[in-house]
Amino acid sequence: MGEFFADYGLFLVQLVTIVAVVLIAAAALAVAARRGAHAEALEVRHLNRQFEEQADILQRAIEGKERFRKFLKTRERARKREKRDKSRDEKHRVFVLDFKGDIRASATESLRREVSAVLAVAKPTDQVLVRLENAGGTVHEHGLAASQLLRIKRRGIPLLVAVDKVAASGGYLMACVADRIIAAPFAIIGSVGVLFQLPNFNRLLEERGVDFEQIAAGRYKRTVTMFGKNTDEGREKLREEIVEVHELFKRQIAEHRPQVDVDGIATGEHWYGAKALELKLVDELNSSDDFLLEAAKNRDLYHVTYKRRRRFSERMLGGVETLLSS
Repeated sequence: MGEFFADYGLFLVQLVTIVAVVLIAAAALAVAARRGAHAEALEVRHLNRQFEEQADILQRAIEGKERFRKFLKTRERARKREKRDKSRDEKHRVFVLDFKGDIRASATESLRREVSAVLAVAKPTDQVLVRLENAGGTVHEHGLAASQLLRIKRRGIPLLVAVDKVAASGGYLMACVADRIIAAPFAIIGSVGVLFQLPNFNRLLEERGVDFEQIAAGRYKRTVTMFGKNTDEGREKLREEIVEVHELFKRQIAEHRPQVDVDGIATGEHWYGAKALELKLVDELNSSDDFLLEAAKNRDLYHVTYKRRRRFSERMLGGVETLLSS
């Protein structure tokens, strides 16, 4: 009997533990949902101030409190004189946007909001710098992202793209629309090509005695399939579609970078920054950090970010890409 009560007591403890865990998880999800309801917002950071604060921390450690205090007083007096000087022209601005791409270019929605916000206040004397990191993906979604960047150019505002790591395939489809492309020496640039690949399980299904039925209206509604038997006609039609997309890609580069030998670089190859500069795929070898530090001397820099809640599918896709790249 004692053993029965001991087992029963252990069961109750386990049951209570499970219920408690479920309730805590439910409460955490509810709190997250409430917080997430207002998670979408436009954030703006003054990068000049950020750079200055970082430099101040280091300078204080080097100079000591007393000398640093004198430095701050001197700087404050200079700023007051600058404000009183009405003849000084207003500083021009650089609006900094970030685009970190994935296969589906899911950051495009945030980019749309950021571009719209910038266009509401930007002047032709300003600049927009897009820090682009994108290894490519689906054609139509990267095409939409590129069209968002074109909105900036069409308003007469200089557009710069900085590539510190990679702008390949769909990433270069976006980058090539810029007035000027800056790339780090070891950034990956190019991959001007189109790829389609699909496994076919038809023979495996036939060996297992499994029939695959596919009913379509329209001769080319489905050119190739994963489970049915593919035909030479279907393969040829798909090849034509891929070639057509490749021609559109080449046309985009030719339109926005006429200095490039498009046929020479449209081989699907990629190059590092130095070679990309030689091929005129980029205009300057530099990192975005050095460009911004130099620009901060005579321009106001504003980092514009539209924060939005990512859908579960996007978070999963991002996790998968992280695993694949690690």
